[in-house]
Parts: sequence; C-alpha cells; structure tokens
Amino acid sequence: MQRQTIQTNNLSTLSWSNDYLIDWANSGRQYFADGQVKELGSYHFAFSFDSAITSEDGIYAVIYKKLGTKGLLLKNGQILREINRSYYQAEVYEYPIAFAKLKDGRNILIHCPENYCRLDFEEVETGNFLTNHIVRKPSDFFHSRLEVSLDHKTLLSKGWAWHPYDFIEVFDIEECIHNPIALDKSKHKPDVDAEICSASFITNDLVLIGSPNDTEPFNDEPSDKLKNGQIGIWNIKTNEVTEIIQPNFTIGGHLMAIDETFAWNLYENPKIINFKTGEIVDELKDIQSGNQISSIIHHLYNLPTIAFNRQTKQVAISKDNKIEILTK
Repeated sequence: MQRQTIQTNNLSTLSWSNDYLIDWANSGRQYFADGQVKELGSYHFAFSFDSAITSEDGIYAVIYKKLGTKGLLLKNGQILREINRSYYQAEVYEYPIAFAKLKDGRNILIHCPENYCRLDFEEVETGNFLTNHIVRKPSDFFHSRLEVSLDHKTLLSKGWAWHPYDFIEVFDIEECIHNPIALDKSKHKPDVDAEICSASFITNDLVLIGSPNDTEPFNDEPSDKLKNGQIGIWNIKTNEVTEIIQPNFTIGGHLMAIDETFAWNLYENPKIINFKTGEIVDELKDIQSGNQISSIIHHLYNLPTIAFNRQTKQVAISKDNKIEILTK
C-alpha cells in the first residue's frame, strides 16, 4: 500500500476530480499529488457544509451537510441553485445524492427532494425533474449512500428501513427515466439472512456486499445464505449471491471494490482485503478511518472525511488538518 500525506488548513469538504482532490466549499481548493495547492475561486460558502460530490467530467459539484437538509449545486465552482432533502430523520443518516450521465450525454442529479423514500432524477443544467410527471408511491426505504455503476446504467442505494435495519436497493436508470414508477421499488433484492451494511460495484453487474457482525439476523437457522459478518458477491442481473465467505476482519460501512479480487475495508483503520479469501493483505494501523458501519451515523463523533476515486481506486482520508492518500 502506498501512502502520501498532504497538509491542509480548515478543510470542509473533500472529493476527487480526475486525479486530484478538491475542497469545493473552500474556494475550490485543489490538492495535487505533487504537493501543489491551487484555488479555483476566491471565497468560501458561508454555511457548515461538510461533504461534496463531483460529476465525472469535473464541471458540476454538490456541497451539502451530511446530516442536514441543505445543499448547493455548483457549476465550475459557482452556484447554479440550492437543493434540499426531506427533513424527516435528516439528522440521523447520510444525505442521499449522486450524479449520473444519461446515454444522450445529459448529466442528472439523483436525490430525494420530496420525501425520504422517493428518489428523483433532475437535469443538472436546467433543474427539470424527469421523474415527477406521474403519481408515485415509493416503498418505505430511507435512501442513502447512493452509488452509480461505471457504465451509468444502474443506481445502488445503501440505506435502511425501520426498525431500523440496513439494506440495499438497485434501480435501472434508463428504465426509471421511461417509467418513474420503477423508482418506487427496488428492481431486485438479494436473498440473504442478515442486514447489508456495505456494498460496492465490482463490475457493472457484480456488487460486493457485506453484513454487519453484531446485528440481529433475519434468520438464524442454518442455510447457505449470507449471514452476519459475511461478505459475498451479488449479481444484479441474476439476483444471485455467491462466493459467500466469513472474513477474518470486522465489516464496516466503507467496503469499496478495487478490482475483481481486492477491496478497501476502512473500519477502524485502512485495510486492503482479498474478498475471495477473506484475508487482510495490507493495512495501516496508525491511520484512524472511523468506526462507521451504517448510513446511520448520528451517534458517531469525529468521523474522518473519506473520498474514494472510482477511476484510480485511491482512497483519501482527511482528519486533523491532513489528507492521507492511499493507493493499492
């Protein structure tokens, strides 16, 4: 594992744009691998924004409060418009937000402006909603930690439902454009015996999933289904969960696939794990990467800011005025 440390000052948000890091809330301050620091703008946004995402082309960004309702959509660092999410339980779990690109080239923003359980697609440039022209009856699921497949065809929601329990839902983006009712219920759900607290696209069709160690199981009878503390691979086309193993580490909320064999597991400290064998192949014990397991984080304090680069598979962890950039 390669490690690079960059010193910062008053970092607010952190996301990747191509191969560099950027703090959109603070003058669009850019952090480069060679140590250079540049600023796109000349001012910071006067609000307690603590999180950000950046579109794949680097033009658009959203800065938002992770446990709040307010966000700003930016274009080249300038405000395009304000966005909001439902107030309900907003102080409890992570803000659901993601960018995607349609096959005609339009950038869309995926979020929950109307209700905690209702996903909507919004044209980034125009603000036109593509999914609100018919009556919607979404299922009762708190969407969070949204992730879009690399081919921009599939949306993954890593949220929760009452009582509460963590789970995941998946949606065909193009299908939802043509028929927004398809956004009201997951296209598939993995057949498992335990909660799913973490998930990450391995390929466009395969998703790495992990179950928390200490939650109440859905079913404690013997079976070949995924159980507490296990990881597996979910095929979203066939809806099958295979290659289930019991790893020798605790599964956290940041389980991110690097390739078809290895993944990051950031529970407590950064680890590269082999999800085929369940073994830790490398780790750094002197970096604290938090104890997040779920999208529900209101009870956790001093969590670091974490950003994952989907192209390079690098991880950036920011805390105490420094950024640790980790590369496999």
